[in-house]
Amino acid sequence: MDQRVVPQATGEHTDVRRRIPRTDAVLRDPRLVQAARRLGTGAVKAAVREAQDRARDGVIAPEAVADTAVAALPATAGGLRPVLNATGVLLHTNLGRAPLSAAARHAVREAAGPTDVELDLRTGVRARRGRTALAALAGRVPSAAAVHVVNNGAAALVLAATALAAGKEIVIGRGEMVEIGDGFRLPDLLVSTGARLREVGTTNRTTAADYAAAVGPDTAFVLKVHPSNFRVTGFTRTAGTGELAALGVPVVVDIGSGLLAPHPRLPAEPDATSQLRAGASLVTASGDKLLGGPQCGLLLGEERLVRALARHPLARALRVDKLTLAALEATLTGPETPTAAALAADPAVLAHRAVRLAAALRADGIDVRAVAGSATVGGGGAPGVTLPSAALSLPERYAAALRTGPVPVVGRLEAGRCLLDLRAVPPEDDDRLARAVRSAAKR
Repeated sequence: MDQRVVPQATGEHTDVRRRIPRTDAVLRDPRLVQAARRLGTGAVKAAVREAQDRARDGVIAPEAVADTAVAALPATAGGLRPVLNATGVLLHTNLGRAPLSAAARHAVREAAGPTDVELDLRTGVRARRGRTALAALAGRVPSAAAVHVVNNGAAALVLAATALAAGKEIVIGRGEMVEIGDGFRLPDLLVSTGARLREVGTTNRTTAADYAAAVGPDTAFVLKVHPSNFRVTGFTRTAGTGELAALGVPVVVDIGSGLLAPHPRLPAEPDATSQLRAGASLVTASGDKLLGGPQCGLLLGEERLVRALARHPLARALRVDKLTLAALEATLTGPETPTAAALAADPAVLAHRAVRLAAALRADGIDVRAVAGSATVGGGGAPGVTLPSAALSLPERYAAALRTGPVPVVGRLEAGRCLLDLRAVPPEDDDRLARAVRSAAKR
């Protein structure tokens, strides 16, 4: 709470206002000089003026203007703020999905300046854009004869439909006509490319015979979409990729989540390697989900199809920048990603962390306890899969204070309590989490 500097008399109030330092004098503070180089002069001046206004209003002492301005400065010149994801959703779309690994972050910093993204330094001539990142992707999915990368998963599917099916038909099961989030629907995206959709089967049951009856001279490809953000249970049937591959037309499989190979904890989640081995001509996926990398769209499959996509004019509009290529390559070749670590976290270790944190916070008089919980994958991956987890349980009022604190923490509300789930919080961030809770308690 602000501690106002209340004048004792009108004359003293005037003296206080006169003691407020001039803007140019405050800007000479070495801390603000350094901040101006990092954030820009405009942001620093704005912080100084706001601090001066607080001094004029008697909220702070005139001598505190510089300190107050320094404290108010943002960490970066951008508007995005880093947060701790304690929601229990590993790939939270509103929080940017997959957090990049330390290796990927370092690669992005190194690529921020001039790079050899399209230059062969040995010969001095133009080279294939992102060749090392594409080689890394091909190395992780040997079953793909060729690979390409665009700016997101939806773009990968749109490029495939535009390059292969404009003016032709795409055969798709009715149960796979999904909405992918924020009101965007798969059928609308596909139709926007100039393709026609041929729906087959029913919502809950679609067989290979349904697809076979629809395939004809106008068929560009059969599309199989993984319903990655919902499950249909009960009296259901879907045709497998192997069955569809026998129809004699290309089969495009959108796996969504970006899993490149089978994962022991997600046995029902489709992966690129298995789909290609089953006969898929082309697989599309997202890079910022279970792969744990930056936002991008992956295209893997037959060389003639991938080449046609990569050379289509639309591919230029959908290409990724050098920072994405750098982060993707480091994700593919570097150490374990935060997403992989969160998936593999031992519930017993999570429980131990929660007990230790709760004990330390209770010692400070905070109403907190360690509780068991369940986390989910999120981000359009592994629907219905729950992962045993552990959390800190706090009074509900902590939720807003934590979100708006110096280190924003986003948890979830459950049964009138604010839960801070630890599965997506790296162990090295436990101290930051504790400091954030202590700060929220004081506020």
